[in-house]
Amino acid sequence: MNRFARVLNKGLKHRCQVSYLVSVRPCRGMTTEPVSKKPHKMPKIGTHNGSFHCDEALACFLLKQLDQYKDAEIVRTRDPSLLATTDVVVDVGGVYDPSVHRYDHHQRTFSESMNSLNPKLPWVTKLSSAGLVYFHFGRKIVAQMLGLPEDDNISNIIYNKVYENFIEEIDGIDNGIDQYDGEPRYRVSTNLSSRVSGLNPKWNEKNVDEMTQFQKAMQLVGAEFTDRVHYYKTTWLPARKVVETAVKDRYEVDSSGQIMCFAEGGAPWKDHLFTLEKELEISPPITYVLFVDQNGQWRVQCVPVSLGSFENRLSLKEDWRGLRDEELCTKSGIPGCVFVHAGGFIGGNKTYEGALQMARSSLQQAKS
Repeated sequence: MNRFARVLNKGLKHRCQVSYLVSVRPCRGMTTEPVSKKPHKMPKIGTHNGSFHCDEALACFLLKQLDQYKDAEIVRTRDPSLLATTDVVVDVGGVYDPSVHRYDHHQRTFSESMNSLNPKLPWVTKLSSAGLVYFHFGRKIVAQMLGLPEDDNISNIIYNKVYENFIEEIDGIDNGIDQYDGEPRYRVSTNLSSRVSGLNPKWNEKNVDEMTQFQKAMQLVGAEFTDRVHYYKTTWLPARKVVETAVKDRYEVDSSGQIMCFAEGGAPWKDHLFTLEKELEISPPITYVLFVDQNGQWRVQCVPVSLGSFENRLSLKEDWRGLRDEELCTKSGIPGCVFVHAGGFIGGNKTYEGALQMARSSLQQAKS
């Protein structure tokens, strides 16, 4: 064997020895015994079986937004022994105890609201399982969806707004609480709770899988909840500055201070207006809002007496209502009129000056 071959052979032997030593010699603190892996325990969320409702469908969806429950199995049963094996129980079991993650609201002794659990919050509607889960976990869920810290001011604003304009409705309906006293003039059957109810197997349907329908209900409420959270951050919250500017500039529109104007329409203004009027102690209250519609024409809209009300602080003139174009121009004495709705809550004009005249003329009826 020549010298080159002997050197190469020696190097190969040395490398093999090193490789062997490295492969079998354990590092300090290591063991060569096989490591036994503990089986992963899948978390479980318990709720009742049978007919399902909007509140527990939303409660389950909300819990599954949390890391500890994102892969959770939904166990639908009323069997106490099976519920005892779950990590969290909603809407069944007769217990409200957050220390052991039990969130039922059906027991006779239960009367909690957002306000009773946190006196800094104003809402006194009795909570459903959705409201309970939202109270305890909602801040974290909202912040997580928005990519913000849990204690961020925007997260807190949207947490409150989502309860006020989304969760509270579900709490009220599930607990059989009317929106107002007296006999309603019509029934609303297209709200979220009604649509969830419609996903239950029909009485005369055969072989319908209840769990599949419940999963559909979770998807429905989850999509609406997610959409509402993002709406308040990306659409509703930015509108506050627009409304605040219009409120502060209202005396440049009219000396009464009761007419404000947006350079462009579309911003959700009513909610912000009521809030700003309280914060800024505005008196007299704003009565009309001017804005440009999508066709470039001007609108004059009445401010309602409260958010969600169909009653106006001051409707447009009664003898204008239902009229259009030349007939309306003749009746009002204002050029460029397009229409006034038969309900008197909105009207249109081709120009800013015309819309402003319509608002001013209607405002005078309160003084005459």
